[in-house]
Amino acid sequence: MSAAQPSSEPSLRRYLEHPRGGPTVLRIVLGTQLRRLREAAGITREAAGDHIRASHAKISRLELGRVSCKERDVADLLTLYGVTDAENRAGFLTLARRTSTPGWWHQYSDVLPGWFETHIGLEEAASVIRTYEVQFVPGLLQTADYARAVSRLGHPGAGPEETEQRVRLRMERQKLLTLKDAPRFWAVIDEACLRRPLGGADVMADQLRHLLTIAQLSNVTLQIAPFDLGGLAAAGGPITILRFLEPDLPDIVYLEQLTSALYLDKRDDVDHYLAVMDRLSAQAESPRESLAILDRLLKQYS
Repeated sequence: MSAAQPSSEPSLRRYLEHPRGGPTVLRIVLGTQLRRLREAAGITREAAGDHIRASHAKISRLELGRVSCKERDVADLLTLYGVTDAENRAGFLTLARRTSTPGWWHQYSDVLPGWFETHIGLEEAASVIRTYEVQFVPGLLQTADYARAVSRLGHPGAGPEETEQRVRLRMERQKLLTLKDAPRFWAVIDEACLRRPLGGADVMADQLRHLLTIAQLSNVTLQIAPFDLGGLAAAGGPITILRFLEPDLPDIVYLEQLTSALYLDKRDDVDHYLAVMDRLSAQAESPRESLAILDRLLKQYS
């Protein structure tokens, strides 16, 4: 069997040198590379699973980046796929080790559900984040007091320390927007989010001031979807679309639910939500007029 080579080895090297997004993204990159190697070698998932004493379902989860990878399993798969170059194998094995390294958010694991941990990892690696919110100010734009009110609403039985832990996690996430290589963040916020005085008038006034300030960042675009638009292109729920520079990471649609979330990456699904987001952006007020709306609302709360 001739030695198969990964189709985007430079991409693998970039993640080894400048990992961004933590283990979530590294698992996806590694899984994608292993799938390409398997397909190039003409080997089925069933055969690959048998080779590492596992099921084809485990191979599928590994290739989708859903699970971390044991070095031994990766080494055995590389041998099966004909990857014999020592330097190339070393890169894959290093990446496999890093898929098990906890991200910075691991310290918040007591208040962080697994389905949301995946979102944080993807968020960290994204080059563009587009979001539409219908009930709350987007998490990346919330003040601590507003986040505290949202946390108490969603977790009424939580004690003070648990609530503060959730607030600290949200504040830590927000550092993403001010990094040197920060992603572009484009949010469409329904007016209902801004009319609902979570935490009281003072909290909302501070939240509106924060939105006016953060909208000045060159990588942040805010649009308000006012009530007088009537029906909007999105039927009710919040939407987030994450785009990545790396070819190994497809666009992903994140749909958050009450106790879980959906992650969609099939091209047809992504295209549908991209079209919805484009219509929302076209219907909403311009960024300039949206700032004027925020200013008028602030006067009402102050």
